[in-house]
Amino acid sequence: MNFLFDIGHPGDIHFFRFFAEEMKENGHNILFTVRDKEINIRLLQEYGLPYIPYGKAKKSVVAKLLGLIQMSWNLWKIAAKFKPDFYLSHGSMYASYVSTYFGKPHISFEDTGNMEQIMLYKPFTEAICVSDSFSKNFGKKTVVYKGYHELAYLHPNRFSPNTKILEKYDMSPDQNLILIRFISWEASHDINHSGITLDMKRKAVKTFANYGRVLITSEHELPEDLKPYQIKINPIDIFHVIAHCRLVFGEGATIASEAAVLGIPSIYINSTSRDYTQEQEKKYGLVFNYSEEKEEVKKAIAKGVQILDDPTLHGAFAEGRRKLLADKIDVTDFIKDLVSNFYNQEYRASLQIK
Repeated sequence: MNFLFDIGHPGDIHFFRFFAEEMKENGHNILFTVRDKEINIRLLQEYGLPYIPYGKAKKSVVAKLLGLIQMSWNLWKIAAKFKPDFYLSHGSMYASYVSTYFGKPHISFEDTGNMEQIMLYKPFTEAICVSDSFSKNFGKKTVVYKGYHELAYLHPNRFSPNTKILEKYDMSPDQNLILIRFISWEASHDINHSGITLDMKRKAVKTFANYGRVLITSEHELPEDLKPYQIKINPIDIFHVIAHCRLVFGEGATIASEAAVLGIPSIYINSTSRDYTQEQEKKYGLVFNYSEEKEEVKKAIAKGVQILDDPTLHGAFAEGRRKLLADKIDVTDFIKDLVSNFYNQEYRASLQIK
C-alpha cells in the first residue's frame, strides 16, 4: 500500500513518524507532503523520511483561503504520481479534497477543534479521530480513542529519555532546567490572540532564572536581552530536554502536553484552552491552564514559583503520569489497528464509523 501523510505543523511529523516507519519496514510505500517551512523540512531530513514540499505555509486567513485551489492542485499532481491508498493528516483540507478526487480515504486526527477548518474538510473525510478528552463530536465520522497525540511518539513504548543528549548541549538535570516556549500566533486558530506581552515574558524569565537555568524556544525573533537564554538544538532532541526539566512554561499547547505525558509539570497560557490540557490539569495535575490576561500571566508565574519552590511535588507529578499512562493507550498502535482494519465492516461497526 501507499501512505501519504500531509503535514502542516512539526508536531504532525512526530505524530505520524513511528507509524510511517513501521509501514515502510513492512514493505509499504510512504510519502510526506509538506508546507515548505524550515522546521518541517529539517525534521523530515533528520528522521530520514521521504518528502515533497508543495508550497509555502500561508499566514492570514484570507491567504489560506485563496491558497486552497493552488495548494490542492499542487498536492493533486503529487498524488497522481504516488497513487496513495490512504491519506492521513491533522485536518488537512488539501488532503481531503485530493483524496476525494481519487476515491481514497482521508483520515484526520483532530485535537484543536478549529471549526472553520473542520467544516471545510469534514465532508471529504472518511474518519475524524479524536481523543476521549475532546468535547466536540462530528457525528457519524467521529472515532474516539483513549489517548493524546503526544502519546503516538512519547509513550514509553516509543521514547526513553537520554541524559547523554543533554551533554551535547552543555546541559544537565542538576541545573534545574526550566523551558519557556513562545509561539508565533500565526495559525488560523490563533486569530485575535496576542499571547504573553513582552514585559511579562521578561518577568517570567527573570523570576525563573532565580531557580535554575532558563531555556527559551521561540518561533519569532527575541529581543536582545532574552537572546542569551534561547537554545538552538536539533529539533529531534527537544523531548530529551523536556523530560529532564523541572518546569515547562509558555504559549504552546503541544509542548505543554508533551511535558505532561513525560511527567513534567507545565503551565499553558492561552485564552482559548485545549480540551486535552484541561483534562491533564483536572484528572492528572500535570498542566496548569491560564489565559493571556496580564493578571492571569502573573498568576501563572506565581504557580511556576510554587512548583519550583517545592521539590516534594515531584512525587505528585510522577503519580499523575502513572495514572495518565494507565488510562491512555499507545496511539501509534491505534493508528496501525485503524488502518489495518479500515475496510473490515465488523471493526468499523465497533468504532461506529458509518
